[in-house]
Amino acid sequence: MHANGSDHLTGIVLAGGLSSRMGHDKTRIHVHGDSKPDLLVYTCRLLESVCSEVWISSRDVRPHADGYLWVKDEIEGKGPIGGVMTSLRAAQGPVLVLSCDLPFMNAEMLQKLIDFWKHKPEGTLHTTFIQEETGFIEALVSIYEFEALPLFEQAVDDGMYKLSRVVPKEQQHCLPYTQQESLPFFNVNYPADLEMARRIIAAI
Repeated sequence: MHANGSDHLTGIVLAGGLSSRMGHDKTRIHVHGDSKPDLLVYTCRLLESVCSEVWISSRDVRPHADGYLWVKDEIEGKGPIGGVMTSLRAAQGPVLVLSCDLPFMNAEMLQKLIDFWKHKPEGTLHTTFIQEETGFIEALVSIYEFEALPLFEQAVDDGMYKLSRVVPKEQQHCLPYTQQESLPFFNVNYPADLEMARRIIAAI
């Protein structure tokens, strides 16, 4: 049993994107320095610190991180919704999903989400963070219940691929954070984002 009691959660690294905005495979980027783990390995290890099992969800290219189960997306080219749907079906239980492009995400923030999830209201299918000032839902840093699977299947059937809209608001359990607390949610999509991340790291 995991020390923090989160053994019933399967950690899922979402790594199925094409990195088209970055121009090259961002899972192999070493944001924290060449001697540090790349983004994919960093994210796997981060989830490993709060979950007893970690899988990598990606398209038809086997991830380079060794020692983790590879879950191939059932549908491709439609964003992360396919990865979450496939992972729920494989896990047959709740999953903690985390995008692989968040170099400042940390175990404390993930544990805060897990603790919040443990006190979710009955009927909750999606536990996540919400940005106080904007109302933005962090759908790529979330816990999805297995019971949400039919909603994912219906969304795909309907051609609706926006992850944050799959679960109705009344079945979401949202933990607020402020803009001053937003650094862990900084994601690296473009070369300019990568440059900014490296500048932040150099200044810390």
